[in-house]
Amino acid sequence: MTDPSCPPAHVAILDDEPEIRRMLALALEDAGFRTSSFGRATEFEAALKRTAPDVCLVDLGLPDRDGLALVHRLALESGAAIIIISGRAQVQDRVTGLELGADDYIIKPFEPAEVVARVRARLRKSRTDSDRPARTARFNGWTAHFDRYLLQSQSGEEVPVSHAEAEMLRLFLEAPKRLISRAQMQEQLGGGAGETFDRAMDVRISRLRTKLGEDPKNPRLIKTIYGAGYIFLGDVTWG
Repeated sequence: MTDPSCPPAHVAILDDEPEIRRMLALALEDAGFRTSSFGRATEFEAALKRTAPDVCLVDLGLPDRDGLALVHRLALESGAAIIIISGRAQVQDRVTGLELGADDYIIKPFEPAEVVARVRARLRKSRTDSDRPARTARFNGWTAHFDRYLLQSQSGEEVPVSHAEAEMLRLFLEAPKRLISRAQMQEQLGGGAGETFDRAMDVRISRLRTKLGEDPKNPRLIKTIYGAGYIFLGDVTWG
């Protein structure tokens, strides 16, 4: 049931197939969401300059733009949750989409009810994050600005992080010096399962290490505990 005190969440749909756009818009609007639909990336990007959707549903097979490149740009520049909808079912395609910043990946053909459920799940996660009072964390010479998706070094250098990378980093910073298992990551972060999820998490952690200037052979902050998960060894201050 939609809360009358809150405006309906806005879902942007980008797919070059009119039938899929209509099907998704109808299912989402019946579920209480507001939607906007686009058949080309240029139209979608122009609309983003005027409005900020809560969730973006993005097809990878676009006629005028590389879908994965668009997903990566959205992940770095927008605060929206990103769900890929694609006919590409290979594990590597799903891993690539997730590690470039997508929050979830749905394979065509799909049931509209599944998409609605995934959108609701991402919005619940986003609202949980926004309810947390602390939006900035300091650790080992770095400051993480979760409201701006930025890491800032002691020298003032700013390093952008994607929505997915920020979720991963927050998970570590909220539980420093404690083992984070794969099962906990799956529960907290979602975005697939099995081999796809494991490989996407590995790549996401690798990217975080690179952005934090870690030695990939001997990382100081994010340690791999083989067969168990990961542990963050820094001292964290929230404020």
